[in-house]
Amino acid sequence: MYTEEFLQRLDELTQKFTKTFGNLNEREIHRKPDADTWSIAQNLEHLILINQSYFPMIDRLRHKDHKSAFTAKFGFLVNFFGRTILKSVQPETTKKTKTFSIWKPSENRDSEDILARFTGHQEKLKQKILDSEDLLEKNAVISSPANPKIVYKLDAAFKIILAHEERHFQQAKRLLEIQ
Repeated sequence: MYTEEFLQRLDELTQKFTKTFGNLNEREIHRKPDADTWSIAQNLEHLILINQSYFPMIDRLRHKDHKSAFTAKFGFLVNFFGRTILKSVQPETTKKTKTFSIWKPSENRDSEDILARFTGHQEKLKQKILDSEDLLEKNAVISSPANPKIVYKLDAAFKIILAHEERHFQQAKRLLEIQ
């Protein structure tokens, strides 16, 4: 199914982040060109926060503790939400979107090695994907961590996560060009 594709894409993204930002010192990784722009470290922290927010939802699906929203009964809504969110996080989508407060990175510049934390997180995400193969085969529907009424298939959730990582990789990479 999609599992191998997801894992391959996740590995590619992790390597891109590591290769591009791995040699930066703490000052460089936390540098912000202005108050309204996230640093590379904040982009990484944001990805960890948002991806981790999916883990309890996936666990509830796994343990059959997930209470589906009423909207999950309507396939056209499930597909609509999945397509719409996926489109909004594509790297080529230039429109800035305001993030929910639960996913905002801290302003703290003293985080311990954020890149190591990110790569460790990527391994946990990889395991979640591997453990979800049967759920993917069943076309399981998950709720958005931001709003339980927004529902989409689990494969759409993983596509959203991966596209979102690519978007923030591009955003963080542009910060290197502003030096």
